[in-house]
Amino acid sequence: MPNNSQAHRPRSLQGALATVFCLVSALAIPMTAHADRVILAAASNLQYAMEDILEQFREKHPGDTIDVVYGSSGKLSTQIAQGAPYDLYFSADITYPRQLARQGLAASEVMPYGVGRIVLWSASRDASGMTLKDLASADIQRIAIANPRHAPYGARAREALEAADVWPQVQDKLILGSNISQAAQFVETGNAQVGILALSLALSPRLASSGNYWLIPDSWHKPLEQGYVITQRAADNELAWRLSAFMNSDRVRQIMRDNGFDLPDHRQATPPANDTNR
Repeated sequence: MPNNSQAHRPRSLQGALATVFCLVSALAIPMTAHADRVILAAASNLQYAMEDILEQFREKHPGDTIDVVYGSSGKLSTQIAQGAPYDLYFSADITYPRQLARQGLAASEVMPYGVGRIVLWSASRDASGMTLKDLASADIQRIAIANPRHAPYGARAREALEAADVWPQVQDKLILGSNISQAAQFVETGNAQVGILALSLALSPRLASSGNYWLIPDSWHKPLEQGYVITQRAADNELAWRLSAFMNSDRVRQIMRDNGFDLPDHRQATPPANDTNR
């Protein structure tokens, strides 16, 4: 009689080889795809400008895949520190990417990409003829801002309200959005009568066609200097570095201007001085 263990030995060997082949293939696929795919985390105020920027980039690089996650700068920064798989991080407050760099979580220097402005916006009244003093009026009961604890635009809104000496009168009227886009939705849908929003959102086609705004003097709050980094996860991701270089192009700078941002100095992302990995 044939030895059963010997009879099944070739089949077992084939099965083992097939298993190894599947494991190697599974490992190889993401390694190959990683070179032309990035996940970008961006502050909500950048949404419309980023859509225009990526449209221009994709025209030159149609084979690349760029996924975008929008949120409040503070929450996105916390997610990166906790291991979220983001390759580039665009913050509405340059302080957050600087903190990540100090923690060793950035593969590039922190690059400024714009300076934001805040506005008083409304869909139900003529905000262009208002000032922050008007928010203390009894006929205004609901005011939307982003949460000052983790959203830079919310923090600057509070600073402006304090500078206008109306913060004590309006605190109980505030409806806090988790980010500046949600604050804009509150006003747009009528859940708030007015809101302190990003100029970049007020200039977007959707909001520009449904309301108007008053530009809040930038002397009433700290500068909204915004910056980005390539995260340490993407240190060897060529697409991340190509997209970073594109951010420094004249076309992108014009898009930023068109979306209501002032521009920082013209520089290009480079690895930190003590980075020996690149």
